[in-house]
Amino acid sequence: MTSWIRRFRKESSEQVATKEPGSITTAFSDNPSSGAENDKEAASMNCSIPGEPAAVASLEQPRDAQETSEKSENARAEPEYASGITLLIIIIGLSLAVLLVALDNTIITTAIPTITNHFKALDDVGWYGSSYLLTTCAFQLVFGKVYTFFPVKWVFLTAIGIFEIGSVVCGAAPSSEALIIGRAVAGMGASGIFSGALVIVAYTVPLEKRPIYNGLFGGMYGIASVVGPLMGGAFTDHLSWRWCFYINLPIGAVTIFAILVFLKAPKQNLNTSLSWKARLLQLDPIGSAAFMPGVVCLLLALQWGGTRYAWGNWRIIILFILFAILISVFIGIQIYKGDNATVPPRIFTQRSISSAAFFALTLGSSFFIIVFYLPIWFQAIKGASATKSGIMAIPLVLALVIFSLLSGIGTTVTGYYTPFTYVASILSTIGAGMLTTFTTTTGHEKWIGYQVIFGTGLGFGFQLPLIAAQTVLPLEDVAVGTVIVMFAQTFGGALFVSVGQNVFGNRLMSGIREAVPDIDPSLVLEVGATQLKELVPPALLDNVQEAYNAALTNTWYVSVAMSAIGIIGALGLEWKSVKGKQIQPGVV
Repeated sequence: MTSWIRRFRKESSEQVATKEPGSITTAFSDNPSSGAENDKEAASMNCSIPGEPAAVASLEQPRDAQETSEKSENARAEPEYASGITLLIIIIGLSLAVLLVALDNTIITTAIPTITNHFKALDDVGWYGSSYLLTTCAFQLVFGKVYTFFPVKWVFLTAIGIFEIGSVVCGAAPSSEALIIGRAVAGMGASGIFSGALVIVAYTVPLEKRPIYNGLFGGMYGIASVVGPLMGGAFTDHLSWRWCFYINLPIGAVTIFAILVFLKAPKQNLNTSLSWKARLLQLDPIGSAAFMPGVVCLLLALQWGGTRYAWGNWRIIILFILFAILISVFIGIQIYKGDNATVPPRIFTQRSISSAAFFALTLGSSFFIIVFYLPIWFQAIKGASATKSGIMAIPLVLALVIFSLLSGIGTTVTGYYTPFTYVASILSTIGAGMLTTFTTTTGHEKWIGYQVIFGTGLGFGFQLPLIAAQTVLPLEDVAVGTVIVMFAQTFGGALFVSVGQNVFGNRLMSGIREAVPDIDPSLVLEVGATQLKELVPPALLDNVQEAYNAALTNTWYVSVAMSAIGIIGALGLEWKSVKGKQIQPGVV
């Protein structure tokens, strides 16, 4: 018996020596009960042979060593996620950063009528939004590459600094043109803030928990949408519209402190062997130089066509031709450069990324059109002040906040984001369609209820395209995939705010000519919504308000169309679960 045990020990030791790493551990972990029985059997043999080492002893030491080795390798493979008070402070800092961007989108909405009155420039109203959104979407693509080649933490702080400079320019603007320039600078910084917040979350929070935090960021947009118009109205009525921009300075200072002190720089596999010049060249400056002026040409054509110049005017035609040429050059450069492009075709052509980008574009377009022109309806039709128009828009943004958080929680619980995009497209289409039924006599029960339906649809879908990008892509592609989706959303806003301005301006001019031929339509455009009663005689005010109402509701038809076709993007999304995906650290 003793000789048999010794032979068993020898053969077992030889088998351990020749096994592949992890094979014994796998065997024990796959069948725990059999492992326990083997231990008992070995123990019984050990007891029957006093003074002889147990046969299993030769197995235990290699197994423990193998398990220790595997645990250490897994620890090296997993990203170092933040936790506790550190994570809380980081999330607060990122949320404040997102709040900065979101406030700048909404705080100006109730101040726009007063700003246009101050500068006598109602025809610039579209540019107050478009200039901000234009540089936001244009530089988002650039920031996607910057976050790849430079330290995430310092790029993020730089973006906040640029945003603050733009806010100072806006607050001190002596003219409408200066305000537009300041908005463009602020948009440049904003393009790196929101994308940077998402990249940082990818390094500090596990994937299955990210929908909650992305929902939180969506909630910050909603909170800003509630607080922004109120703050904008309060500043405009009681202080000055300039405080709509100065308020960014103290909030930004708190954000910079929180991120600078508490955020540990994420571990990135940066190629430090490249010179700064080589890194800058990899940012695709030629592609950006073609893309940005191309988009400007498109926006100018849409802003001026039919208002300042006829659609057949040579200026409008040349702008469209330049847009087509420059965007064609940009696309060609992207195809030529491949993975080194600003928009790598390999990532953009991935099914869920292209579908998420399309869905984000349509939902962003629908959202910004309503947000920019709904306060004008309250002020021109209901005679509300800037502050009151912000209060009257609370139902929309409150629904957006609540259902943005609920969709994030729902995605975390179910593991799937795709079904919520269907709900978002359907409800936002219905809500926007109901808003187009507004008349000059629409009561509060309707304008409140319709806003809730539209806001619910927006809330369900606002953050989900970003979750899709983080789910279907490896971590090294998350930064680029995220900014592609964000670019689509902000580009849709920039483009269709201009489209909305064109529809609104043309429809208002023609409506006033038909309803009140004795009034110069250009004067109505110059004075803005808040001074209609001062310009228009009481006997003609109803007709002018009817023209205003028709112009606004016609503008909202664009929102209905964009929400409706968004279902195409929702149907294109893959059914990928956010649960159980193993993320390996890579380059961001």
